Amino acid sequence: MKSPTVRHRRLGRELRRLRESSGLTPEAAAKQLGWSRPKVNRIENARTSPSVADVADACDLYGADSATKAGLIQLCRDASQRGWWTAYSDVFAGSYVVLEAEATAIRTWEPLLIPGLLQTEEYTHTLIGAVRPPLDDMELKRRVDARMARKITLLGSSAPSLHVLVDESALRRPVASAGVMRRQLDSLIDATDKPQVTIQVVPLTVGLHVGLDGAFSVLSFDEGDPDVGYIGCPGGDVYVEAADQVRGLTLTFERLTEIALPPDASVALIATARRDHD
Repeated sequence: MKSPTVRHRRLGRELRRLRESSGLTPEAAAKQLGWSRPKVNRIENARTSPSVADVADACDLYGADSATKAGLIQLCRDASQRGWWTAYSDVFAGSYVVLEAEATAIRTWEPLLIPGLLQTEEYTHTLIGAVRPPLDDMELKRRVDARMARKITLLGSSAPSLHVLVDESALRRPVASAGVMRRQLDSLIDATDKPQVTIQVVPLTVGLHVGLDGAFSVLSFDEGDPDVGYIGCPGGDVYVEAADQVRGLTLTFERLTEIALPPDASVALIATARRDHD
């Protein structure tokens, strides 16, 4: 399922609030707007993108004041803006990068590999080339470039806070040559100098733990937008938006944080793993 963007979710939530405040049921609103009942539901649940005219008509019907109407029309226009990721629409099939770009905080757990946002270009090149052997050189370069563009955007001066939990096995697994692994772990250590980045390692000595089911991320947003969970898998992207399910992922992340090493000790372990690749 393709997840809605943050702005579409916000727009749908505000239109639902206005409709409910006006005392109209979805059926009554649909009839007066000349829409189908499913269209009202899809817009309010951000499953479809309304036009500016749709938003204006809904605001008029629901009795929104001029400032509210203008704000929601602008929000509708903003939601349709093209972001940097559209240049890589052939690479990014889902909406995750859109949500990621609008997040104010990202929490991510990775038990197998260095998380994508912290990968070096040569580590990414080796990884994507191994996982997707049918790619030709041009396609492989494009996928690597897309990931590096994503990394630059999310680790810049206005980047969201990033809390990464990574399993020790990801540090020690030689998915690339010794030189590539050393430079990757050096880059990981350098990333800890960024004030918005926190990296913790779950050591192998922990043994069996709650994170072994697989990688996931939880994204948080401002202006009261609810958190979204994300799980990537070979069969496609899974977006977790139900409050109880997102809460479950958040609790799992918190439990992993408790068993992970503190940031300073994590850096020391990364440095030890780096020497083992010598």
